[in-house]
Amino acid sequence: MQKIFILLIVLFFLSSSISAQETLKLSIEEIQRLGLEANGLVLAARSQVNISEAGVVAASAFPNPEVTVMAGPVTRRLPESLTGPAAGQRVVTVNQPIENPFMRQARIASAEAGVEANRASFDQVRADLAAQIRVRAYELILRQKQAEIEAGIYELLEDVRQRIKLNVERGEAARFELIRADTEVQSAANRKEAAHLIAQQARISLMQLTAGALPLNFEVSASLDDPDNLPSMEILRQEVPNVNPDVVRLQAEQERAKMRIDQERASVLPSLNVLYTNHQDAQFNANTVGVSVRVPLFYRRRGEIDTAIYDAARIRDTLEYRRYEVGQLFEIAWQALQIAKRRVEMFEGGLIKEAENAVRVAQAAYRFGERGLIELLDTQRVLRGIQNDSLQARFDLQAAAAEIDRLRAYYPKEHTVE
Repeated sequence: MQKIFILLIVLFFLSSSISAQETLKLSIEEIQRLGLEANGLVLAARSQVNISEAGVVAASAFPNPEVTVMAGPVTRRLPESLTGPAAGQRVVTVNQPIENPFMRQARIASAEAGVEANRASFDQVRADLAAQIRVRAYELILRQKQAEIEAGIYELLEDVRQRIKLNVERGEAARFELIRADTEVQSAANRKEAAHLIAQQARISLMQLTAGALPLNFEVSASLDDPDNLPSMEILRQEVPNVNPDVVRLQAEQERAKMRIDQERASVLPSLNVLYTNHQDAQFNANTVGVSVRVPLFYRRRGEIDTAIYDAARIRDTLEYRRYEVGQLFEIAWQALQIAKRRVEMFEGGLIKEAENAVRVAQAAYRFGERGLIELLDTQRVLRGIQNDSLQARFDLQAAAAEIDRLRAYYPKEHTVE
């Protein structure tokens, strides 16, 4: 809360300096692009993909030979007349491991599956962030609209207060009416200020998601009435569980676990080392070639193989549950979308217009003295409640659509740097 308060103060002092500047209007896709390029979590996930790609290079490398050089003097144990003059000796040994081709293939395939898993995680981070940015952008629009409603109510009540004040001064109304009007105006002013601060908080939240890439004078070029542009339910029901990044990641993890089983099983096979030794002394120069074989006689890596098998089973079960869970999350989001659409249709069916007509009738009746202040305030409260509910329904529709797009990893990928 302290950070938000500080940011609100900064925005308040900078508002005067940017008011004269031209407002920069950005679409939601443009804001998403800025966030995907600047957010640190996305950059960290991209680095993780680069790390896994470097791991493939390491897994594909051939083992290096080992060279051992030993040298030292030769000490006589017999007289020089029998052994000749003393000299030194030198031994050079080269050890070249010959890698098991089955284990090598499994290791490389496991590293490549790790790359796919990290790419899916990267895609998940981007999809989550893009959905959050989209929801925050529409929330900013919602809060701004609510602030406009509260500002309109304040202006209306202030106008009513001025009329009551004139009537009180002329003796045509009791002073109690002015006190009541002052109370309502003060309450409306408080709601107006609170709505403005909430809108500023929504702006700050959106700027935080984009890591400060948004300018202070930006405006969201969108509307709560924007169409969702979603495919049909049947298409999405087949698409979402297959393209969801978390499901794709688990599929890659499952493939990597299978390759680990093959790698552990291949490691049981005998491993070879080719040896070459050159020995030189005062009299002889010897070259020796041999083979070193590691024979898995006593331990055949049963523990490591079982661990890999159980780990693969764990990932397989997790994958099946996650695929089912993603399908259910889609069903929930789709139902939320349909509920929001029905609510929007209800408000568009004339409910708001009827409430607005009721306010206009109450205002006219109040001017002619046929209705009191309480009736006018009641109709105004009803209209404000209906308007807020209508805006909330439209926001809920956009949030449900953003959740569906998040589940299917639909966002402006063409604008991001791979």
